[in-house]
Order: sequence, then C-alpha cells, then structure tokens
Amino acid sequence: MAPRPAWKGYLKLSLVSCAIELTGATDHSEKVSFRVINRKTGNTVRRQYVDGVTGKPVADEDEVKGYEIGDDEYLLVEEDEIDAVQIDSSHTLSIEQFVDRSDIPQIYFDTPYYVTPADDVSEEAFAVIREAMARQKKAGIARIVLYRRERPVMIEPFDKGLLLTTLRYDKTVRKPEETFRGMANPKIDPELIDLATHIIDKKQAAFDPSGFEDRYEAALLTLIQAKQKGRKPPVVQSAERPANVVNLFDALKKSLAGDDGGEPPATKAAARKSAAKPRAGSAPKKPAPKPRKSA
Repeated sequence: MAPRPAWKGYLKLSLVSCAIELTGATDHSEKVSFRVINRKTGNTVRRQYVDGVTGKPVADEDEVKGYEIGDDEYLLVEEDEIDAVQIDSSHTLSIEQFVDRSDIPQIYFDTPYYVTPADDVSEEAFAVIREAMARQKKAGIARIVLYRRERPVMIEPFDKGLLLTTLRYDKTVRKPEETFRGMANPKIDPELIDLATHIIDKKQAAFDPSGFEDRYEAALLTLIQAKQKGRKPPVVQSAERPANVVNLFDALKKSLAGDDGGEPPATKAAARKSAAKPRAGSAPKKPAPKPRKSA
C-alpha cells in the first residue's frame, strides 16, 4: 500500500510551476511499540482529558484550543479558524534561491521527504526543473507550511525525483560556543595523532546502511518471543562500561594491534625516541638503515 502524501501543492521556479506531492522518506511503522494495559483487568488504557480544576472528564466536542493571554486567561481558537489561515507557502513551494549543498551545516537538516509530480500534466515541468538543478549541482531553498508550521526547506535532485529536507530555524539551533566554550585545548603529541590516524585508515569502508541493525529492538523481540512461549526472559549480561584511558599511547597501540593482528607500525617520532635512549650499561647503537619502500 502506497503511503499517503504528507502535502499536496505546487512547485514553482520563477514563472514555471507544476503540481507536486510530498511523501515521507522514512518509515517507523515496523518499530516495536507497546500499549498501556490495566494490570488488574488486562484491558487497554484509554487516555482522556480531564478538567484541570474540577477533575471531571471533558467530552471531545468540548475540547478547544486556547492561547494564553494572561494568568489563567485564554483566548479560544476553533479548529476551522486555524484551518482558514492560509499563506503562499501553504500551497506553493516557491524556490527563492539556489545554494551549494555543502554550504548548509549538517546541524540544520531535519526531516526528509520525497517530491514527485502529482499528475501526468506536471511531469515535463517537474523534469525540467529537476534536470536544471542537477546540471548546475545546486540545491534550492524555499518555504512550506507543514503540520501548521512554516518551515524553511532545501530541495535537491534525488534519483528520479527530488528530495526535500526541512531545515531548522537558526534560533532553534544552539550555537556550538555555548557548549564548547569551557573545553580545554590541550597540546597533543604528534605520535598519538599518527597512531589514531592509522586506526582510522584500518577501519575505512564504503558506507552501507543495509548493514545497520537495531540491536536493542532485536533484544526486545527476543524478550517478547520468550514470554510468548512461556519461558523466562533471557538473562543478558550488561556490557562492561569503558573507563577513562590512563595511558593513551598504550591504548592506541593495542587498538591498532587488535585491528591488524600484529604490532602497530612504529612512527618516525617513536623510532627516533627509541634510538635516542640507549640501554643502561651498553653503548649507543647506530640507527638501523631505513627499509626501502616497495613499488
């Protein structure tokens, strides 16, 4: 069953426009979910609004949104009044400017949506806009009203269609200096960076999202299946939590040896230090000649 569009309207580039649909690019329907159950009766529990003063249940037809205008004073706003609020971006996705995608910091990206033409008549204009954006390697910036909020968005070519990603407002993104201001800026030994770099080299791979698995969800399913069969839930030993590294140099060497199955390659700095420190009671040795690099 095809997912329902999250939004229908028009994509507009200057005087060119076409009907489009937005469909959520992610799906959470397969996640394990739980209902709240009355332990005594085994019945599901239904949530219900109650009056904050009288404590009595409120019927659905008596529920209305209220905007606080003073202490315990609210302006009532009906659903049809909210639905009647319409601006251009409620129905038209008008591309205002084009930018390099790399210019948008990752922290501003929010939720992705697929964009497709809504009908056969719109396919040609849609394809022209998409192909022009792909040729210029640019992303469009626009605004759209989704779920009763206007959101800035980025639009880019993706597969046969377009990908729209809602963007966070600048005022909602905490500035990094607010968090990182008090962090120290230690002087780092180049040897440590060299060892860490070797570890990164060993772990390089092509990105493959199909290899991701929600191991916590798998553990939940194992618990559920065991209970269904009347067995006791499996006892899982919690993993030992890592402690702060005391000797960073040794930890990096052991990490690299574990990945490689042997001793980590000595860094130039380490080789120099080793050669500069003769053993007690012995004459210093001449440094060994450097091995030739293989072709």
